[in-house]
Amino acid sequence: MIAWLFIPAAYLIGSISCAIIVCRLMGLPDPREQGSGNPGATNVMRFGGQKAAIITLLGDLVKGLIPVIAAKLLNVPVEVLAATGLAAFMGHLYPVFFKFEGGKGVATSIGVLLGFSWLLGLAFVGTWLAVYKLGKISSLSALVASVLSPISAWFIVGDITLVGASLLMTVLLVWRHKSNIQKLLAGDEN
Repeated sequence: MIAWLFIPAAYLIGSISCAIIVCRLMGLPDPREQGSGNPGATNVMRFGGQKAAIITLLGDLVKGLIPVIAAKLLNVPVEVLAATGLAAFMGHLYPVFFKFEGGKGVATSIGVLLGFSWLLGLAFVGTWLAVYKLGKISSLSALVASVLSPISAWFIVGDITLVGASLLMTVLLVWRHKSNIQKLLAGDEN
């Protein structure tokens, strides 16, 4: 029964907006009011620079990783593990502390996938890097890596519950990138 408490705890951890906190601490503008308006590392990079973006990226990644690792260490059932990862991811997308207006979920999904399996997380990062090297478009790299992550999950972890969690994160990540997809199709994406 206690294992199920990981789910709301993961959501609350996921709801911490690293972009907003980093920008406040570094004296930068609110990321929701700058650039794309997205509280994520890519947008922070646009106006806050590399250091602020890296701190944001790592913070968002860790908030997906820590709840999953904690749940794994306590040997929770796989359903609870998957739900814990999804809850951290949903917290990032729809944070209770910031009027349910969150980021797009790329770094947090990487953290969740790393928690499921370090190899799965590295497969996502490797795909992202390869696509970025070819096209230099962050959103395209994230979309391709995310779409391939359930396939990677199938071959790397093989557990249908974790594959399902990866698939659901992909669907939500693609949904959150719908404006980027429209720009990509129109040839207007930075």
